[in-house]
Amino acid sequence: MKVVADKPKVPPKHCADANASVSTITGYDLLVAKHSAVDASGQLRLKPINGVRIRPVRPVPHEDGVVVEVARAVWPEVDLEIVQVHITTTQPGRIRAWGLHEYSTDRLFVVKGLVSIVIFDGRKDSPTYLQVNEIRLSERNPALVVVPPCLYHGWKNIGTDEAFIINMPSSIYNHEGPDALDLPYDHQQDVDIVPWRW
Repeated sequence: MKVVADKPKVPPKHCADANASVSTITGYDLLVAKHSAVDASGQLRLKPINGVRIRPVRPVPHEDGVVVEVARAVWPEVDLEIVQVHITTTQPGRIRAWGLHEYSTDRLFVVKGLVSIVIFDGRKDSPTYLQVNEIRLSERNPALVVVPPCLYHGWKNIGTDEAFIINMPSSIYNHEGPDALDLPYDHQQDVDIVPWRW
C-alpha cells in the first residue's frame, strides 16, 4: 500500500542553507516521503485484505547453513489440507499477474529471489473492497502468504536472479478444467480494474 504523507513545512536543519525554502528545490513537488514497512518493534504495518494471512518465518542459521520452516500443520495459516505442492519460477523483471481462483486458496512461499507479491480485493461485499496489499519477500525475508479465493493476485520478480516460489494450493489442479482465471497485467482494461503498477 502506498501512502503519501504531508511534506514538512520547513526545510531540515541539515540543509546547507538553513534559510532556504522548499520552494527553491527543483522537483520538490514530485518527491514522495518514504514509509517504513515495519513499526519500531519490527511488526509489519500492513493491514491485510480480509482473508489474506501472512506468517513471517525466521531463517535459522546452523553450522551447515540455514533452515527455514515453510509450513506446519499446527499453524493457523495451514488450516486447509495440503493436497499439492509445486514450484514456479519467474525470471528477473518478469510479471505474473493477474490471477484469480473461484474456489482454491493459494499458499505462497518465496524460496529464492526478491519478489513483490500484490493482492487486490475486488469483492464488492468485502470489508476491504478495493484495498491493495504488497508484500515483498525473499530468502532473507521469508513468509507464508495465504491468498483466499476471489482475490486478484500476482507478482513481479524485482530481483536480479530467477525467483523460485512454492505454492501449496488447497485444491488439486484439474487439468480438464483449472480453477484459474487470468486478467493479463498489460490488458488495456487492467488499469481500470486493478489499481497497481510495478
